[in-house]
Parts: sequence; C-alpha cells; structure tokens
Amino acid sequence: MLLTDLLHPGILEALAGAGHGARVLLADGHYPASTATGDRARIVHLNLAPGLLDVTTVLDVLTTALPLESAHVMVPPEGAPEPPAIGEYRARLTPVPVETLGRFEFYDAARSPDLALAIVTADVRTYANLLLTIGVRAEGTLTTR
Repeated sequence: MLLTDLLHPGILEALAGAGHGARVLLADGHYPASTATGDRARIVHLNLAPGLLDVTTVLDVLTTALPLESAHVMVPPEGAPEPPAIGEYRARLTPVPVETLGRFEFYDAARSPDLALAIVTADVRTYANLLLTIGVRAEGTLTTR
C-alpha cells in the first residue's frame, strides 16, 4: 500500500515519467480535451458524473504528491468578473505564482509538447481549468523508511 493520498495508477505513472518543467492540465468538464492537449500527454478521465470530481479536489491531492513551480489559469474575456474557482486556486497554491491566460492562449499552452498529463474532471464551473508546471524536489526531502 502506498503512503501517499494519490493512488490512481495512471496518474502516478504519468507523474513518475514527468520531470522538472513538465506540465499537468486539470480540466473542467467543459474543456475540449480531445483537441486542446499535447500529443504526448496521457489523458485521464475522472468525469464520472457532473460535479464528480472537481478540479479543486484533484488539485488538493496532487499538491501532496509533487512540487510545483508555477500555475496558469484560464480567464474570461476582459471586463468579465474573475470566476470564483481562480481565487480558490490562488489561495490553495500560495506561494506558487498563478498567472492568467486567455482562453485560446490557454489552449495553446496546453497543446505544448511539455504537457505530460491531462486530467479531465467533471467540474461544472466555467473557467475552472488549471495548468500546473512541475518544479524540483527540495534538497533534504528524501524520506527513508
């Protein structure tokens, strides 16, 4: 039995093969994962039913398993209010910098060959997409048992 909260074999495999600078997409249920992800990315579907699972839940588990360097969120057109999900991500990711990208810029970033994993959720919130960049493990964090 693993000692991490992250148990999904496909996600673990994709993360184990990813390194510093690789990206992980957490997509809401509206995201066009079949056309707006990199060719090399493993796509994992966790969208069982609307609202099960959401991006925030997946983010909470992923942050226990990997170091993060930065994050990008998809934002609506200028003048529209910031979606609540974005504030939620900023709060959970502190002190990781969270930058904004417009919808089509976000799609282009997710099509990068650096995208190692795309996790499609059933999040029904709009603009609830998050693109994470994997960082490096700090020295001295190796645990032995």
